[in-house]
Amino acid sequence: MASLALTSSSCSLSPQSLKSRNLKLQPRSNFTPRSHSLTPNPITLTNNLSFKSPQLLKSIRSPTSSKKLTVKASASASASAPAPPAPQPWQGAAMKPLLASIATGVILWFVPVPSGVSRSAWQLLAIFLATIVGIITQPLPLGAVALMGLGASVLTKTLTFSAAFSAFGDPIPWLIALAFFFARGFIKTGLGNRIAYQFVSLFGSSSLGLGYSLVFSEALLAPAIPSVSARAGGIFLPLVKSLCVACGSNAGDGTEKRLGSWLMLTCFQTSVISSSMFLTAMAANPLSAKLTLNTINQTIGWMDWAKAAIVPGLVSLIVVPLLLYVIYPPTVKSSPDAPKLARERLEKMGPMSNNEKIMAATLLVTVGLWIFGGVLNMDAVTAAILGLSILLITGVVTWKECLAEAVAWDTLTWFAALIAMAGYLNKYGLISWFSQTVVKFVGGLGLSWQASFGILVLLYFYSHYFFASGAAHIGAMFTAFLSVATALGCPPYLGALVLSFLSNIMGGLTHYGIGSAPIFYGANYVPLAQWWGYGFLISVVNIIIWLGVGGVWWKAIGLW
Repeated sequence: MASLALTSSSCSLSPQSLKSRNLKLQPRSNFTPRSHSLTPNPITLTNNLSFKSPQLLKSIRSPTSSKKLTVKASASASASAPAPPAPQPWQGAAMKPLLASIATGVILWFVPVPSGVSRSAWQLLAIFLATIVGIITQPLPLGAVALMGLGASVLTKTLTFSAAFSAFGDPIPWLIALAFFFARGFIKTGLGNRIAYQFVSLFGSSSLGLGYSLVFSEALLAPAIPSVSARAGGIFLPLVKSLCVACGSNAGDGTEKRLGSWLMLTCFQTSVISSSMFLTAMAANPLSAKLTLNTINQTIGWMDWAKAAIVPGLVSLIVVPLLLYVIYPPTVKSSPDAPKLARERLEKMGPMSNNEKIMAATLLVTVGLWIFGGVLNMDAVTAAILGLSILLITGVVTWKECLAEAVAWDTLTWFAALIAMAGYLNKYGLISWFSQTVVKFVGGLGLSWQASFGILVLLYFYSHYFFASGAAHIGAMFTAFLSVATALGCPPYLGALVLSFLSNIMGGLTHYGIGSAPIFYGANYVPLAQWWGYGFLISVVNIIIWLGVGGVWWKAIGLW
């Protein structure tokens, strides 16, 4: 039964042609052609492909039959040629942002170098600003843009390879990456959800109440944990992410604005405020105190710092979350059933699992080392590595899971790149040239010390766009600006305190300006343009609060 011929017509029936005529070919199932049926009787196609129509079988088996039956491809109704594959979408760089970034660097590269600036410093500035434009416009992911910036600096001989990649040995980028690994353990074990449900059960009837509970919890921990990166990444990022997930707000699926966008931005902006309130709340704060002693021979003690900062700090902690709640509100504002639901989820979770207990114990050990690290001579990143080692050894977190944390490695790359370039801008003398230029300009205006100091404050504050580290900014510009402020008539101790406070708050401008910035931004709840836009707006509010309310308070306690 190799072939069956049909002499009555030259059309042919193949499985493809039968499909083209809407005929379903299934084992041992009857079908009837919708047009030009071969026979009034149904034709059944069996598993051995034999036709069982009696009339057809009779005609095939008749030796005298002169008709030849053939199964061929159908003519006009045959299956059409396969459609060409769809073109693959472009997966490379977005060309317009890329060209804008390159144009920025090229134009500045060929601008005449100002007097007092070395050619290497000017070239590095061109590459740095081109990288910043690329980070803002994002023709490629941030890590790729930063890596290309480092590549350009090496290719043009502006930096050596070891200089360009020197910041990959800096502890801060690694502390940020380790924070993401801790967050993985929080989420994987369910400890993050457990803590989140506890918060929701107590404060979750409103988003605003939930936000304030996190803000003041972070402020209470600030004086005990001198690393804002450790506080943000090791403790509050995992907690905030768990809260967002518990409330149905996830990054990347369109639900960011339910809660996550506002909560992430609020926790970040208030972390720089709490860092400014205590001498031990940020690693670079003692540097400000040391430079103050060297410059004006006056000491800023722990209580002196806290006393001066407490009133404007508390006002900022109250105003900033509320302002963001108004201008960048979460879509979920009130959830009266949330506390009840959270308690039900806690009951369903049952007692803590072994992995949760290990995670909690590891966190307590790590936070304890962060608090008493100065006494034990252990820095924050070493404590974090010890904590991660415990999680890896016990299997709470696996190395494969750490490798899969793409955001951690991407953040490590671009943050280290910016630290390296900003550091060498200072080493090449560009920052000192900028400081001296500003000082001469302000000093020559002949204004009152209050007005002159206000201008100095603004220039000091907004020059932080060029820095990826508060410590680098303080080391480069604090002494020069304090000296000029004193020369212009500003009370030296007041000037030192104001510059010290603002050295923290200015970290809220960008997504790289302070250790907590890449941690909260890396959660991917807030687009970069909005991060920068709201960062600038909140900076204006903070300056008004700290110079306005703070100025009245400092007058009351006799600082001027």
